This record gives sequence, C-alpha cells and structure tokens, in this order.
Amino acid sequence: MVEKIAIFVSFMLWVCAGNAFAQDLRALARIDVEQSSIADLSYREMEVTLQLSQPIPFRIYSLEGPNRIVFDFKEVDWRGFSSEKTLMTEKVSEMRFGAFQAGWSRMVIELNEPMLLDKVEMRTNVDKGNAVLVAKFKLTSPEDFAASVGPRVEAGWDLPEPIVFNKPKERQLGFKPLIVVLDPGHGGIDSGARQKGKLEKNLVLNFAKELKESLIITGRYKAHLTRSGDEFISLPGRISKARELGADVLISLHADALESGWATGTTVYSLSDEASNEASAFLAAHQDREDLLAGVDLRHQSDAVATVLMELARVETKSRSDLLADMVVSGVAQSIGRLRKRPHLYAGFSVLKAPDIPSILIELGFMSNESDLNNLQNSKWRRNVIEGIVLALDTWSVEDAAQAQLLRQ
Repeated sequence: MVEKIAIFVSFMLWVCAGNAFAQDLRALARIDVEQSSIADLSYREMEVTLQLSQPIPFRIYSLEGPNRIVFDFKEVDWRGFSSEKTLMTEKVSEMRFGAFQAGWSRMVIELNEPMLLDKVEMRTNVDKGNAVLVAKFKLTSPEDFAASVGPRVEAGWDLPEPIVFNKPKERQLGFKPLIVVLDPGHGGIDSGARQKGKLEKNLVLNFAKELKESLIITGRYKAHLTRSGDEFISLPGRISKARELGADVLISLHADALESGWATGTTVYSLSDEASNEASAFLAAHQDREDLLAGVDLRHQSDAVATVLMELARVETKSRSDLLADMVVSGVAQSIGRLRKRPHLYAGFSVLKAPDIPSILIELGFMSNESDLNNLQNSKWRRNVIEGIVLALDTWSVEDAAQAQLLRQ
C-alpha cells in the first residue's frame, strides 16, 4: 500500500567531473518539459508526469494553509521548465519550483480541491538511463487531507532547521540563506551614463532594489545593497562592503552608453585570467591586508606570499563566477528571449576582483540604444529579467554546492 504522507525512493546519482560537470550540469537531472504534464485523468483524479534525464531520489507529501502538494528532489535543473507548458488542470491554482536549499530542489502545487497521493512510481529506462516519475492523486475530504499533512522524517531526508543570524559575518553549521550583495553602479558625484534626461546611477539603483525584494521574498536569500541611496562609493570600497556583509555572491549592475549607439542587449561579465593575476599583485601591494581574504590574516605575510594565497583562492572563485555568469545568461535568455551574440564576456572590472567572493557584472542594457533605454524603464521587462536572475541563482546554488561536495570527497 502506498503511504499517503510521503514516498521515498533512493539510488546512486550519476556524477561527472571537470569542466563537463560544471558547464553541462550533468550531476543534475533535467526535465523534458514537452514530455511532462500535470493533467486530469478524470473529474476525481489528477496525474503528475515528470520526464527526467536520469532517476533521482524524491519524496511527496501534503501541507495545509493553503492545501498543497510538495515534491522534494535531490536535485533538479529547472531550466526550460514552465508552468505554462506543464499545467493542464483546473484542480491546481498555482505551481512553483526551484532550488530549496543547497542540494535540494522543490516543486509545490497549490490545490483548488483537497487531493491525496494514490500511487507513485519512477520508471527507469535501463538502456537510455532516463526516467519518468508518475504520481496519481485522488480527491478526498478536507478531514482526510488534514489528517495526512506533514513530511515524514526519514534517514537522509531530515532537513536542518533554518539558522537565525545575529551578525552579517556569522557562519554557523546547517542551512543558511545565500547572501547576495547587489552593487548598483556609480552614485553621488558619479552619475554614470546620461541619456535623454535619465541617469545610469538612478536606473540601476531602482533595478537593484526590485531585485533585492524579489530575492528576499523567496526565503532562500538574504540580499543587501552596497548603496541604498545616491551616494558615492569607491570601487575597492564596494568589495569591502560586500565582504563586511558576508557576501556569498556579488552582483554589480550597470547600464552604459556608447557614442555609436549600436550596442544593445544584456551582457554578463566575469573576470578575465589576465586581469585576475594583475589584480592579485596590485591588491597585495596596495590594499589593507585585513581586507583581502575573509577569515585569513595576511598582515604579517610578504607581498609574494599574499599574492600566492589570493591566487589559490581565486582559482576556485573564478570558476564559480564563470559558472554563475553562464547561468545568468541562460536564465535571462529564458525569461526575455534571445540575448546578444556573445552575452558572456570577460573583463578586468575592479568589482570583479575579490579573490574570495564569486562576482559578476551585469550590463542590463545600453542607454545609448533607444530600445534598451525603454526596457530599463519598463516594469514588465525588469520583472522578467529579475525572474531570470533568481532562476539562475537557484540553479547555481545547487550546482555550486554539488561541486563543493565533490571537492571535499
């Protein structure tokens, strides 16, 4: 008999290593949206079908307030998945999905009517290595639904309790929200680009505030701004502020203008190899040694030793930044459509030079292009871009945690 509260399946995950692992996300199961659906079987029955690139552990359970069905996975790459293509029933009012915490993915379907799991199976294709999860639900009474709610605690599925932070730099064992520091470019006497009476510093600050709110609402992130008003902050000061806030990720936001006016579209930058080597040498010679690497005191080290230590840290940080940049490109392209021909570029921007914080710079658009300028002032366009960035961070956080776990093995 199928348990009505939760179903557990376990087996070995296939993993890949090296660059193929980082770029193709082969450690994560991908969903074929064309072969997946949430649809009615009859007026009393509903079936959830998820076509997966590989079998994965999962559990299913019910929750109240509102009534909903929760699917937990270890782990899923949600890119390309959408409720518009998958949801084909009036029994569901809303559907959400994404990374829940490091190593965990979640899909939630809110119900218009109380339903309980009737049967579930994961069918695996031995030859192709893919799998399909099929879960059937039946209408039930409100009383029976209420009696079934809550996940069952099983070995390997007991989620750690959320952590309450007293200080930004505090690090505790267990789950914590990812700390994202958003850096709206320019500010104060530095207005950035100007076009048709609009200032870059104001446009990117407005976008940063909207992105911050969207990240916090998910419950998966703590988000901070390097500046919340019209103030000037030096470029090294922005990195110091991010480190002070305990940043797990630093995202710098810009919207430049070019005299030619032909450049258009969103571009994502990560640090170039040449710039990173130069940055380490410069930082070792000129920066405050207490403010170079979080948790490492370099005050009594020579320039040569400090440079080597920072380069060792930067090797890992750079690959994490590059992966994040690729995922932001993918997420934004998915939310607003095709981007420019080369949307991920490499540069030596100062705000990308923190050796210990994965950092990217997003050029939201070019104010010198009329279409881009209109987009920056369009709330719907901004919402779509923000959805793409949040999706990218969700996917990146899962993959980043998976890679970190491999490195520890």
